[in-house]
Amino acid sequence: MEVCYQLPVLPLDRLVPKHVLSRRGAISFSSSSSLFGAPDPRQLSQRRGAISYDSSDQTALYIRMLGDVRVRSQVGFEPEGRISHPYLCIDFRTLHSEYEPQRVHRLLSFQRYLHSSRLLRGVPQQIPLHILDEDYTGQARCMLEKVGNWNFDIFLFDRLTNGNSLITLTFHLLNQYGLVELFQLDMVKLWRFLVMVQEDYHSDNPYHNAIHAADVTQAMYCYMREPMLAKSLTSCDILLGLLAAATHDLDHPGVNQPFLIKTDHYLATLYRNTSVLENHHWKSAVGLLRETGLFSHLPAEDSLNMERELGSLILATDISRQNDYLSRFRRHLDQENLCLSNASHRHFILQMALKCADICNPCRPWELSKRWSEKVTEEFFQQGDIEKKHKLEVSPLYDREINTVGNIQIGFMTHVAEPLFAEWTRFSDTRLSQTMLGYMGLNKASWSGLQQEQTSVSKEAELGSAGVPFENKV
Repeated sequence: MEVCYQLPVLPLDRLVPKHVLSRRGAISFSSSSSLFGAPDPRQLSQRRGAISYDSSDQTALYIRMLGDVRVRSQVGFEPEGRISHPYLCIDFRTLHSEYEPQRVHRLLSFQRYLHSSRLLRGVPQQIPLHILDEDYTGQARCMLEKVGNWNFDIFLFDRLTNGNSLITLTFHLLNQYGLVELFQLDMVKLWRFLVMVQEDYHSDNPYHNAIHAADVTQAMYCYMREPMLAKSLTSCDILLGLLAAATHDLDHPGVNQPFLIKTDHYLATLYRNTSVLENHHWKSAVGLLRETGLFSHLPAEDSLNMERELGSLILATDISRQNDYLSRFRRHLDQENLCLSNASHRHFILQMALKCADICNPCRPWELSKRWSEKVTEEFFQQGDIEKKHKLEVSPLYDREINTVGNIQIGFMTHVAEPLFAEWTRFSDTRLSQTMLGYMGLNKASWSGLQQEQTSVSKEAELGSAGVPFENKV
């Protein structure tokens, strides 16, 4: 199970000790003179858990390590001034069945290093772009030629790439923009980073998995190609936008923030109940950047700035702050004072673009939208099942007995998606924006129709069970 230790509070620039902490989690330290160097491959199997820090100056450093279940049951992490909850030492994915210690394979930030190592095995020290291109099978390569198409089927692409859609898509886009050469990114480090990012998404999450991250990355690419952005974004903006999209839900546990808070999870304590998941996604991404040394060749100040800007983009996806960002966006549009030659304004638009990409499922064609809707609702219902099983208050919309995919989606479109995409269309009134609004209107009507059919069927069933003759059923 999980053992947590609290280390002394240190400024960010002193967070890197010179001793070795070999692991394949959020941050890995090298014993060499170079900070954040690549870990010794012989020590990869020793890696356990994650390291997170809480702010850029004052921070508590937590190390989560995989230990013996019997030890963990005796040595628990007690948040200061709070009562420990069983969820602090349970992997969420084991909650659907009876707790069996031997079934605990991975805790929240425990990397799937075995699969990662398998993918990386045999990768040469230098990988020319044309050789990687040859690895794309015919159909996958054909799909990549149309990666800017809004009807891009990420599920099909994931099958064609043998479950490696996030790696393949992100690498292709970085290469297409010329960012690999422009930023002099080491090919081995980049490939290793993308493999580790994909592996840090939980494949058993119905919705918050690597395919969702790939879908958001593809949508982000579509938005960055829009005329208003394409002529204004710098190469650094594009790099950050793609990396933020790829990592925006990194290591998502499949439950929401209120669940973490009400179960006194250590992440909620670490981030003081504020943007808990988003902070974790950001810090996990930073950890992988540092472990792989992807930006280690850049000046230290530039590297830290990129980490901070990456965090700012990921934190914008916190749905609880939706109204704050939307109000600010609306004010800018009302006052017509957005100036994309201004770096802060471009960054804000990137935040809004990522927010749109994150919740664009209602704007996709019906077959894709319906499939995503079913997946996200199933993840909601699984959390509701966990809450019921452990006598917790069931979160709104998470009870499968009183909610349907249709009513959840109609409410989401009405109160969240439509207001956001209406303002995005004011900012960028293009064919793509109109297409998205059109699809959302059709999808909402389709869900409404399905809801009416289900209601009619339910009424007929009730009348039938009451013994009413079929011809009298109205």
